[in-house]
Amino acid sequence: MFFEYPGLLWLLVIPALLVLHYIYLEKAGRHPHMRVSTAVPWNKQGRSFMTFFRHVPFVLRTFALVMVVIAIARPRSSEEFSKVDTEGIDIVLAMDVSTSMLARDLTPDRISASKDIAIEFISQRPSDRMGIVVFAGESYTQCPLTTDRATLINLMKEVQTDLIADGTAIGNGLATAVARLKDSEAKSRVVILLTDGVNNSGEVSPQTAAEIARTYGIRVYTIGVGKEGMAPYPVMTPWGVQVQNVKVEIDEKLLKDVAESTGGRYFRATDNTKLAEIYSEINKMEKAKTTVDSFPVYQELFGSFAVWALFALLLELLLNWFVIRRLP
Repeated sequence: MFFEYPGLLWLLVIPALLVLHYIYLEKAGRHPHMRVSTAVPWNKQGRSFMTFFRHVPFVLRTFALVMVVIAIARPRSSEEFSKVDTEGIDIVLAMDVSTSMLARDLTPDRISASKDIAIEFISQRPSDRMGIVVFAGESYTQCPLTTDRATLINLMKEVQTDLIADGTAIGNGLATAVARLKDSEAKSRVVILLTDGVNNSGEVSPQTAAEIARTYGIRVYTIGVGKEGMAPYPVMTPWGVQVQNVKVEIDEKLLKDVAESTGGRYFRATDNTKLAEIYSEINKMEKAKTTVDSFPVYQELFGSFAVWALFALLLELLLNWFVIRRLP
């Protein structure tokens, strides 16, 4: 345990001074609150249990003050920071977020199914550094390489269409993913590129991006999402959103060439089950030993000290009201 604001612990001098003052008053003797003709009847009784019990409210009040001081100093606990050797690879998930990913030939639609299965894939590989790149008419990094699974999953959940210009810039998406991996020191580096269309925009051609990936020794696994032929797609009409069948176009030859030129493989996912099987197959890829940072996980402890302070104050009030009665 450590304190976020250790300087505030100097306030513990206050309860210490209060204890010394209380002891001084007890030794010096307090002035009586009631005058009587003789104290003989009380002297014969000797010291009762209540003689000592009357100090309990002060002890409780002092204890509560100590707990409050400790609480505002913000006690915390954490595991030690360390570097650990683990078996893993560096993986970037490059996901198409063009509006065509709203087609409903997968359940509930292509982009939702892709996100759900990708999240499951992320959860199954706790030792790997992973990142997320999204692309449509352009591309950007949704999450850089990290071992923080909670952050990865949360950022994957936020992936959606209409965030960037529409289109399918496969080359830009792959080039951005390669840029995230090119400086990695991992022995095995992989891009999993998922799309449902034909490259129709972007400044970098898929072939050029694949050549760059091959130069850096990055394998690219490509996944074409969508059924053959026609697929149900939500279309805005004067009568609202209606689902209509539209033609599915996936440049399978391009995706195969990109994958094979980098030592990867091409897969076609026509439904949720097939997409899950593809990720499961990729999950069986070889691993390489790497060193990752294990960051501390902090836990706030001030709450328990605050509860103890409140409990002590309530107990003091109850004792003063119902047990230790003082004559006026």
